[in-house]
Amino acid sequence: MTKMPQEEPREPGRQVGALPFRRDAEGGCEVLLVTSRESRRWVIPKGWTMKGRKPFEAAAQEAYEEAGLVGEIGRRPLGFYLYEKRLKNRDSVLCQVKVFPLEVRKQLKRWPEREQRDLRWFTPSDAADAVTEPGLAAIIRSAFKREPTA
Repeated sequence: MTKMPQEEPREPGRQVGALPFRRDAEGGCEVLLVTSRESRRWVIPKGWTMKGRKPFEAAAQEAYEEAGLVGEIGRRPLGFYLYEKRLKNRDSVLCQVKVFPLEVRKQLKRWPEREQRDLRWFTPSDAADAVTEPGLAAIIRSAFKREPTA
């Protein structure tokens, strides 16, 4: 019996994401989600790390590009989650997303990906229910059990 060669497990791709939130008049919080371009599922603004930028800076840049958000980004991640990123050629790659809190101060009228995505503000509980990645749902739920700090 011949042994099949073992494929080396690949390191997950490193991404960064922003968990955008704002405080409402009653002192609660709302979470902003965006749709992904390909599958149109609800996600947080995220992308690949950027050379010359700290991870939290890259996360803030993604929030601007994908949702027109400006605010106070936290320097310490809330956690990370794994997901399968679907590529244009129909392959997928495992990605690890480090998530940083972003307290939204302003939402711009124009931003780079405005025509490519939908945006919606959710309660934290509804946001956790709307995302398909269990790890991201867990981060959202735990972030709003305590006060998120930017």
